[in-house]
Amino acid sequence: MTLSLIKPTEDTQDTPASPPSSAHPERRRARYQRIARAALQDDRVRTAGRLTVRHASYTLGGVRTLGRRTWDSRTSSRYERMIRAAEAAGLLEEVKEWEARSAQFQAARHKRRMDLLQLALNAPKAIASGAVAGGGILLLLGLLLAWGTGDVHDVFTPTKTVVDLVRTVAFIAGVVWGPFLAAAPWIGLAACWAVGRHRHTAPQWALPANARTFGDAITPSSVVVAFRDLGISALRKAIEGMGDVGAAMLSGIKIAGCGVEVDVTLPSGVSTEEVQAKRRKLAENLNRHEHEVFITIPPAPRTVRLWIADSGALDEPIGPSPLMLDEDATADYYTGSAPWGQNLRGDAVGVSVMQRHMLLTGLSNQGKTAGLRAIALWLALDDTVDFYIADLKGVGDWRPFDGLAQVLIQGPTDDHVAQAVDMVEWGVDEMQKRIALLEQSGATDGVTREMARTDPRFRPVVLIVDEAQVAYGCGAKDEENRPYGGSRSTSRYFMAVKRIHDQGRAVNVTIWEGTQDPTDENLPKRSREGNHIRGSLALGTESQAKMALGEAPVDAGAAPHKLRRGLDKGTFVVAGEGIPMEAGQASVTVRTHFISGEDAVTLTDRAKARRNNVATVHQLEVAKPIDHLADLAAVVGRDRRVRTTEILHRLKARDHAVYEHWTGARLKALLAEYGEEPGTLDGYPVVRLESVERALERRATELAEAQ
Repeated sequence: MTLSLIKPTEDTQDTPASPPSSAHPERRRARYQRIARAALQDDRVRTAGRLTVRHASYTLGGVRTLGRRTWDSRTSSRYERMIRAAEAAGLLEEVKEWEARSAQFQAARHKRRMDLLQLALNAPKAIASGAVAGGGILLLLGLLLAWGTGDVHDVFTPTKTVVDLVRTVAFIAGVVWGPFLAAAPWIGLAACWAVGRHRHTAPQWALPANARTFGDAITPSSVVVAFRDLGISALRKAIEGMGDVGAAMLSGIKIAGCGVEVDVTLPSGVSTEEVQAKRRKLAENLNRHEHEVFITIPPAPRTVRLWIADSGALDEPIGPSPLMLDEDATADYYTGSAPWGQNLRGDAVGVSVMQRHMLLTGLSNQGKTAGLRAIALWLALDDTVDFYIADLKGVGDWRPFDGLAQVLIQGPTDDHVAQAVDMVEWGVDEMQKRIALLEQSGATDGVTREMARTDPRFRPVVLIVDEAQVAYGCGAKDEENRPYGGSRSTSRYFMAVKRIHDQGRAVNVTIWEGTQDPTDENLPKRSREGNHIRGSLALGTESQAKMALGEAPVDAGAAPHKLRRGLDKGTFVVAGEGIPMEAGQASVTVRTHFISGEDAVTLTDRAKARRNNVATVHQLEVAKPIDHLADLAAVVGRDRRVRTTEILHRLKARDHAVYEHWTGARLKALLAEYGEEPGTLDGYPVVRLESVERALERRATELAEAQ
């Protein structure tokens, strides 16, 4: 191969060189950023960074610790701290004791200082006296030695020996002193590092896994420091300005189940909302995870109540349901409570369902159906209760109730929704019949336990609609073009639920709904607020939490949106009646017992053994819906006004089976649904033709808007 060296021509020399890399600072900066990101993502770099931060923090923390110890040992600051803490706690005897100790310490310190001053004055005389005494002793020893050996030169042998010893020590010191001075700073750093390592002064993330202290005991000092470091300026200034350094803010710390509880009275200018908004930072300041710290608002003004779990305690299972441990367990609709789970204090939580409507909601696959079914399984052990169940998911969660429930509808289609609507509307009709029976009997207190036990017409009826959002969101319509779902007054399902919420409780007709991911569309406001018991699993946002539980419980600290999706399965935040709470408490967090499908079959078999054979209906007969308003218009005819007694007589003549138990109150309720009410004539209640016509017009308008 031949190589030739060619001198570049002038043109070649004039060709401008490519711009150097410095001409592209943005490109170079981006390259450096990519390199930095790649390095930070490398485990070796991160490990090296943790090691660097850890050991540097050990050293700095050791310096602070030794400095604090030195300061405390030389001053009375330790006694002053103890005096302030005792004053804050109102322990006057301890205040006196610490004051006495402080006075003793100061007196002893003063005496030591005076002794040092006196020593400086007496030192020359003491040194001279010591030198003369030492010389005399050496001379005496020399005389004794010379006398013994007979050699006069031995008189100075002890003195020479001491001089040689001093020379040797000085030589050794001269050799060691230089290296010692060089090593002294490193020895000091090593000592500081050892102290810092022993005290774990490095950040938690930099410590070794086996040395991280996420489960430190909660003390008054740690709580005050956690509040001081929340990042609320007014709170920090108030704590630093307190003579007791914030100790007066705290109540006594009480053990509460698998954690502790403490009330914190906030200083003026700091609101409870500000502290609630800092829940995550407060938990981190207490060396806890966010889900291990709960903040509620007690009755006392300007106070927050903290419940702080033992580290990791909430991740442990709570054990099987008591229903599975006691084969002879029974239930009583009126006096009993379903063993549902445990609260955060570890106390058993029972749910009283007597004449109470219930709503359980949450995100998908968090345990909603299991929680609702667990209560129903307990109630099934009371053979006086009848169940009517619509499972609009239809995957078999409620199949154990086959042969136990009067009606069991399973499936997610529009046909199943139509069946569920018919079932709930049957509940409305049953409720109205019972109301009419009560009016005829003259009862004033609703259905009592004795009445339900002796009269089968008043047996408790529990309607259960699981995955109710399917019903609310159904767009199908019946033969008369009325929608099954929706949230308006034209919705058959919504209106049926609303009527049961309004009057069903008093006659032992209640409805339980389970729904997921609540919104105003799949869980209307009027429907959710009609429930006595409202529980929520993990949710995505605070607005959803307010839909599920109401605004007041969430404002008071209820936080289902803070639960961990997938990790807090089966944990409900519950508000309302029927569940034990302390005075002033707006909600309670319940970790429910899980009952598997196999265990559910075992429990329903026990319940079936207590009952007569129940022929469960899986598909209702399609009955033509009754248009009560049209019937009313037909019997009024063209009369301007008709007495209500005559109206009821005409309705019974038109359809005796339907209107047999109708009363004036039921007729008034029908008109009230459309904003009308009966009038009066000569002191007698009447139905006016114009009221019926306006009701028909209003319904037609609503149907047109719905389309």
